[in-house]
Amino acid sequence: MYSAELDRRQLLLGAGLAALGLSPAAAQAAWPSRSIRLVVPFAPGGSSEIVARATAVELSKTLGQTVYVENKPGGGGNIAMGEVARADDQHTLILGHIGTLAVNPYMYEKLPYDPVKDFKPITLLAKVPSLYVVHPDLPVKDLKEFVALVRKKPGQLNYGSAGNGSAGHLAMEYLKMVGNLFILHVPYRGTGPQLTDLLAGRLDAASVGAPAVMQFIKAGKLRCIATGSKERLAQLPEVPTVAEQGFPGFEMTQWYGLMAPANLAPANADKLAAEAAKAIRSSSSRERLSGDAAEAVGNTPAQFAQFIAQEQQRWKAVVTRAKIRAD
Repeated sequence: MYSAELDRRQLLLGAGLAALGLSPAAAQAAWPSRSIRLVVPFAPGGSSEIVARATAVELSKTLGQTVYVENKPGGGGNIAMGEVARADDQHTLILGHIGTLAVNPYMYEKLPYDPVKDFKPITLLAKVPSLYVVHPDLPVKDLKEFVALVRKKPGQLNYGSAGNGSAGHLAMEYLKMVGNLFILHVPYRGTGPQLTDLLAGRLDAASVGAPAVMQFIKAGKLRCIATGSKERLAQLPEVPTVAEQGFPGFEMTQWYGLMAPANLAPANADKLAAEAAKAIRSSSSRERLSGDAAEAVGNTPAQFAQFIAQEQQRWKAVVTRAKIRAD
């Protein structure tokens, strides 16, 4: 229905923008108008922070506003996810993860967010191979010897993770399931605290994303006994994959993607998706990530949404079979 009042408001808005030298389209294109907060739902020191900071540095250059990383751990990532789902400032983003998007929906009876309805997938940033590592004092050189030792001493060895539902927890439970192993799980509040105890010898083993442990492997402070990748890593050519050591078809890869609250304006989401994909595929990001055996991706929102759906189906089966539950 025609509305004279509506026309009057539109004319006033147009006049105001014209006075500023802006068209309505130009005004919308001004996003972002201030700094962007990129929330990482885990403690500092893990692969998630490395991927987030590489992305933030490049996005800050192309968006014309500072993108800063804020770590907000707790609740297996649920606390941060719930907070960002409710953010309505158009300048808050979150690093999506295999745990928060594909595992937690099946591990927790109730979540403070809906991974599909509350968020817009922006782009898959990176895939990170899981490395199976042990403290050097553990008398094993490879995965075969580790499996033999665990079977010889069921329940007497332990492994750490960044928390229930974390990628490291899933990776070890996946190995336990296919290898019929009994090894105790010790959950921590983040990769950093977990690595502290692993390096000190208070933990026997762990599965951790390559970026967080590559330096310790190269320094001889940790021993990598297998990689979860399909093929051997160029950075660790002497380390066989899990599949090569008696478990054909085994693959375990962590992944991280950029997510926005569902209320992010479509034009802003489109702009962010294009710039984020370019940011993670930039030569500096690729160089930074490849040094830690991480693979930069940078796909479209539709491709990322499809990938999340596939991962949810995959891990629903693992979580159910392994009976993984929250604390």
